Amino acid sequence: MTGRVRSAIAQWAAQFWADLKASTDAGLLGILRFLGLLYGPIDARLPIDQAFRKALGYRLAPHVGWRHALGGITYLLFIILVVTGVLLSVHYRPSAQEAYPSLQHIVSGVTLGWLIRDLHVWSASLLVLAVLAHMARVFFDAAYKPPRETNWLVGVLLLFLVVAFGASGYLLPWDQWAYWTVTDALNALAAVPLIGGAAAAMLRGDPIVSGATLSRFFAMHVIVLPWITLALVAFHFTMVRRHGVAPPKSDMAHPGSGRVFFPSHLLRSFMVAVLTCTVVITAAVLWPRPVSDPANPAKLPETVRSTWVVVDVSRALTHYLGTWGFVGFTLVALGLAFVPLFDRGPERDLRRRPAVATLGLVFFVGFVAAWIAGRQLRNAPGPETLRAATEEPMPPAAGAPLRPLGPTPTQPAPGDTTHTGQEAR
Repeated sequence: MTGRVRSAIAQWAAQFWADLKASTDAGLLGILRFLGLLYGPIDARLPIDQAFRKALGYRLAPHVGWRHALGGITYLLFIILVVTGVLLSVHYRPSAQEAYPSLQHIVSGVTLGWLIRDLHVWSASLLVLAVLAHMARVFFDAAYKPPRETNWLVGVLLLFLVVAFGASGYLLPWDQWAYWTVTDALNALAAVPLIGGAAAAMLRGDPIVSGATLSRFFAMHVIVLPWITLALVAFHFTMVRRHGVAPPKSDMAHPGSGRVFFPSHLLRSFMVAVLTCTVVITAAVLWPRPVSDPANPAKLPETVRSTWVVVDVSRALTHYLGTWGFVGFTLVALGLAFVPLFDRGPERDLRRRPAVATLGLVFFVGFVAAWIAGRQLRNAPGPETLRAATEEPMPPAAGAPLRPLGPTPTQPAPGDTTHTGQEAR
């Protein structure tokens, strides 16, 4: 009796699995391609199981090696940022009164909250380095040439989005270091002619950095930027799959004659993923992000410590070169985005393209040099930053009621018995 039941269940399960495979669109495998678990084209004419096996047997070009894993490392770090960011947002409260206490609660009151927070912090810095390393590999391999120029432009836009992510998230701890670093950065931005003042005012949302600024930064960090990034990443992956990996500079390798995707390339990707996670977790455990005192708009900290790579770079540029140093470096980065519009010839040797090589070296070497120089800076913003802040009305202190958003009640004329809104309260 038991044997017949088992046989009937097995027969039903086999029939159910066969019907599921026959009725499922192979296009669903595109999700696995988006996650990097498949690479080759998907034959939608086949049943999903046969299309899956065919995609696993796809052969990559023979020149695809370990250095091509930089894009996968970048994507993995972005996934870690998304996951840890969602977990942090469950407990974080984006207000001037509750941001710092909620951070203390995450670190000390939430199970493994300290680890999740430091994974988020370290992934943010390592993501910048991974993006730059990936872009350097593409740039010096001249892999941005037609037909891949659009994908290069999308990659540069993603770099700016990564910077925007970090900049908007840097204020969220609402400690002295974050507060005065953002204040100094917005003052430097306001000094840029034409658009600087309007951009700084829009980001600040108040005469000085306050709870309004924190709310705007939080909204950009968790709502606006993620959707834009998701769209660009999907487009980036689509273009990579369509055009394939760029051929080497030495010869035009024949695609499909190298390593098979499964298990060779997938195993290599898995090893890189494990190594990346090991580095991030080790850094988060051994070197947690320090936290300063709660943000105080009326008091400059004695020193300011940077906790993000781009902050080191921007502080070094503005400290040694002034506001125009940061603006000039940003223009160099924009110049990289438009290189494919001018460098469209078949030549890929950098020695025969001195102008392009110089532009790339200025950006990548300059970034590393500014990062090293910025790591040595511990100075707080100058007194002019404090004067610029204290000349404006101060935001409410922690625990104080917020300022009314409506018009200020007018004072009664002499002899007028009408009570103002303030007197009524």
